[in-house]
Amino acid sequence: MLESEFLRKSRVKQALNAFTFLDNSVWIHGIGKMGKKKVISEEEISTLVLPATTDVLGIAVRLMGFDRVLVRCQDGKERLCRIRGKMKRRVWIREGDVVLVSPWDFQFDKRGDIVWRYRRNQVELLRSKGYLTIETR
Repeated sequence: MLESEFLRKSRVKQALNAFTFLDNSVWIHGIGKMGKKKVISEEEISTLVLPATTDVLGIAVRLMGFDRVLVRCQDGKERLCRIRGKMKRRVWIREGDVVLVSPWDFQFDKRGDIVWRYRRNQVELLRSKGYLTIETR
């Protein structure tokens, strides 16, 4: 009889846990195995993504359609970049936006991936720290 009560209580606890899990099904960027993933807006992001050694800052010059953007990079080259899959539906890129470009390994001078889009206040911070040297409109 003790085992059956224990099993019943554990099932009730599992049901309650599942119920609370369903109530709290909005998770931040994949924390949790089920439920809807919450898209964090740019205002909530406080960390500034700085360029790595291989990454280049650039300005979106022209939207080419689908997920491609022509970017004038800080190293003087114009690259045809594609918007990364994670960013494609979450972040809208317009002409004149400052973006972080990760050049491809095999077409280093011509192609790249857009990894991040900076907001205006982040652009000013990049400019004051000396990371961004090209002029934006």
